[in-house]
Amino acid sequence: MIRSKNISSLLVFVIILIMLNIIAANFFTRLDLTEDQRYSLSSAAKEIVDDVDSPIIINVFLKGSFPSEFRRLKEETRQMLEEFAAYNSNIKFNFIDPLAEGDDANAIAEEFYKLGMTPARLNVQENGKNSETIIFPWAIANFEDKTVKIPLLKNQIGASDEERVNSSVQQLEYAFADGLNKLIYPREKKIAVMRGNGELPDARIADFIKTVQEYYFLAPFTLDSVASNPQKTLEDLKSYDLVIEAKPVIPYSEKEKYVLDQYLMNGGKMLWLAEMTSMENDSLFNERGSALALPRNLNLGDYFFSYGLRINSELVNDLYSAPIILASGTGNETRFNPYPWYYSPLTSSMANHPIVNNIEAVKFNYANPIDLLENDLEKTVLLSSSPKTKLEGVPLQIGLDIIGSKPVMESYNAGEQPLAILLEGNFKSVYRNRLKPFETTHLDNSKNTKMVVISDGDVIKNDLQQGKPLELGFERYTGMTYGNKEFLLNTVNYLLDDSGLVDVRTKEINLAFLSMDKVAAQREMWQIIAIGAPLSLLALFGAALTYLRKRRYIR
Repeated sequence: MIRSKNISSLLVFVIILIMLNIIAANFFTRLDLTEDQRYSLSSAAKEIVDDVDSPIIINVFLKGSFPSEFRRLKEETRQMLEEFAAYNSNIKFNFIDPLAEGDDANAIAEEFYKLGMTPARLNVQENGKNSETIIFPWAIANFEDKTVKIPLLKNQIGASDEERVNSSVQQLEYAFADGLNKLIYPREKKIAVMRGNGELPDARIADFIKTVQEYYFLAPFTLDSVASNPQKTLEDLKSYDLVIEAKPVIPYSEKEKYVLDQYLMNGGKMLWLAEMTSMENDSLFNERGSALALPRNLNLGDYFFSYGLRINSELVNDLYSAPIILASGTGNETRFNPYPWYYSPLTSSMANHPIVNNIEAVKFNYANPIDLLENDLEKTVLLSSSPKTKLEGVPLQIGLDIIGSKPVMESYNAGEQPLAILLEGNFKSVYRNRLKPFETTHLDNSKNTKMVVISDGDVIKNDLQQGKPLELGFERYTGMTYGNKEFLLNTVNYLLDDSGLVDVRTKEINLAFLSMDKVAAQREMWQIIAIGAPLSLLALFGAALTYLRKRRYIR
């Protein structure tokens, strides 16, 4: 009877265990108990992951011996990928140590660099000693016959390792969601890269074009045919979702402006990188070491005025700026040295907007201030100069001789100057109640649309090395990488309503790091505690056990 009851209890226990396993298999869930919900995927990321219907293999090169801060990046990356894999089992990942076979670290780093994955060289301080180590903060995602590179570490100017890791962890979800987005979705939207008004040549915008081509179709578009067939030019332009004007220098005719105006009225999106002064760093490198900054007339004053802004023919002189690089010496003795150059503002933003959230400083060159005018459009200042700014009118003689002079602090009182503006809403036509340059179906008011105006064309301009384009924002002589490409890519994504991916960037994650100063100061104390506490507890347990045994046997 007792045996029968035991068997029945065992069967009931087994059945309950099987049912619990079935329930767990069909109703699997993960609980994120962190305050900032760092391990919960956003709705935009979930939509992308839902569409993964074939295996995606992600290889992460974050395995090996790292400084403590970067071990945190490795673990956070693993946990983020576990969340992706838990949501869709088609996502699989591996962690790989590129130096596992003992190969030369510099040779492996060179291979990564050739593949477009720049390694990170870190100065590590442990136990009072400094050393250098190389890590490879990259992942490669493979889907069918496609491959995409995913950067895992953000470079931030002047940031500590803790700040870089914290910023990188905030971008992990975006980095992987963006990589999956490139792999599984075909390109649909079209961008017109404008030509014919002296815009930057292809080589100077090559890196940004290459980056944007991963998301959208791009094609050059010229307004030359406006003179002979303006209506056809307008109809052709309407087939594009976005227009990019990258530093035009030739004035626009009224017909060209009217085409661009009516393109906007029909719901087109626009990205303007236009400046109203003429000045380049290359002009300084002559025998005199100086050049004259002049006003530039693009015949766009009324155009921007109608939309609620004005780009002024003044130069922004900002104490918070990027250096200018000057060469000294000859031949093998040549040295490239950075010097303060206040005409290259490093812009920041107080706006809580997905375009500029958590991006690095954006480098400008000879930027113009923008005035905002009253109208019904919603305006957002995306980037501005620092509070320590002054404005200088043109014509203005600028020379390298100012490098050694100390700035007059009292003159830097113009405050923050807007340099990049987002306009959203229903625009009013420039040619409302005006004579039209040619006959077409005219619209006085636009559909709901967007425009971004940046008062410096050099923001999109990449440097060249031996005729080949470098990464946009990368300064080869200092090793600095500015946030130009990230800012412009976010801008294009936002203008084309790929706001889901951009919104992932707004996620705020705060990591707690050890204070290395306290670790060094309290190292011996914690070593004693770590070794002595277990031994003390063991001794106490042994003494208590001996006492209890003696007491038991005495009785």
